[in-house]
Formats: sequence, C-alpha cells, structure tokens
Amino acid sequence: MMTARKPAPLQRHVLITGVSRGLGRAMAQGFAGLGHTVIGCGRSRKPVAELQARLGAPHRFDIVDVADDAAVKAWAVEVLKSHGAPDLLINNAALVNRNAPLWKVPAREFDAVIDVNIKGVANVIRHFVPAMVKAGRGVIVNFSSGWGRAVDAEVAPYCATKWAIEGLTRALALELPAGMAAVPLNPGIIDTDMLRNTFGEDAGGYLGPEDWAQKAVPFLLALGPRHNGKPLTVE
Repeated sequence: MMTARKPAPLQRHVLITGVSRGLGRAMAQGFAGLGHTVIGCGRSRKPVAELQARLGAPHRFDIVDVADDAAVKAWAVEVLKSHGAPDLLINNAALVNRNAPLWKVPAREFDAVIDVNIKGVANVIRHFVPAMVKAGRGVIVNFSSGWGRAVDAEVAPYCATKWAIEGLTRALALELPAGMAAVPLNPGIIDTDMLRNTFGEDAGGYLGPEDWAQKAVPFLLALGPRHNGKPLTVE
C-alpha cells in the first residue's frame, strides 16, 4: 500500500535588513538552510560579501544603508526585478546608543539611532510594500524590543525608536489589505554585539544568535494574516 507523500514546503522569498552580523546573519542562514530564498542588505562590505559567497545564488545580498532613502529605492528596483515581491519582509537593522543619560547622548549619535531604527524601517516599507500589496500577499515583521514595551535608564534613544516601531507597525496593520499582515516583534534577549554594548559581559548569559534562529525562523515562517497588528514575542 502506497503512502501519500507530504507536500513540499512552500519556498518563500524572505527579505532581511541588517544581515552583516547577529540576528540578521543567523536568520539569513536559517531561512536558506530550509530552502527559502533570502534577499538581504547590510552596511559592512566584507561580512555581506562573505554571506553571498557562502550561500550563493539565488540568494542575494547587497551593501545598502537603510537610512538612505535613495539607496533603498535603487536596491528595491533591482530586487523586485530579479526576485519579485518578498513573501516575508523583516526589518531587523538597528543601532543602540552607548549607555548614557539622555542629555549626555551626542546629537550625532541620537540622530543615527533614529535614522536607522525608524527612518530605515519606513524607507524599506516605502519601496517594497507597494509590490507586496499589488501581489495581495506577504507579512511585514518590524523588529521591536522588550524596550519597545518597557524602558530602562541610559538607553532612552533606543527605547524611543522601539516604542515608535510598535506604533508604526500597528498603524500599518490597519492600512494593509486583507490577506497581509504587519507584526511588531520582540525577538527576546539575545547575546549579540548590540547587547554586549549595553550589558557588557553579562550578555554572555543569554542565547546566541544561531541558537535563537533555530526557533525564531520557524516562528517567523508561521506568521500570517491572523497575526496582523498583534505585538508578538519570540519566547
């Protein structure tokens, strides 16, 4: 007696910002390992080139500063032509300020955190989501933080940006057509370079990016229209 074969998992096009290191890099490798096509960007040339060499085609990784709207627009034109609209768009790129009271954070540093963490997300949405809306499908995940739902001392600029992402994403969810979703996601506390900038050696007590990605990637793939507008956390 023949047994029915399970259908092959649907291959998706996953777009991730901030793939140079940390969670972005771990997610890129995780999605690719499951047979999905990954498109990503980062600001650091060498790590992005290494990721492209490791994963190869049809994956695509480019040097793009998400805070530069013109650069994001040019990148989107090329990506949409070569890969079409993403099925899953993950706004992961972010900066954190060096620990300091708000009044001691230099204006240039404050601006950089705002430009990447808020404007960068808006730039990517501006140039990729119209194609997703036209296709009538897709999930947008904007990475928030525990500090997007609570606060702590000496990270006020970062907290401000992640609270903004929560509101921006939930408002975006109201604007999307049926069949799509926008989700503000708290990835949890992970031992990354960013966390070490804030926690120091104490960051070593938390899960690393690769171990985190083993559970986060399936979690992200399971997101759909029923999650639209819901603030979620990778437990």
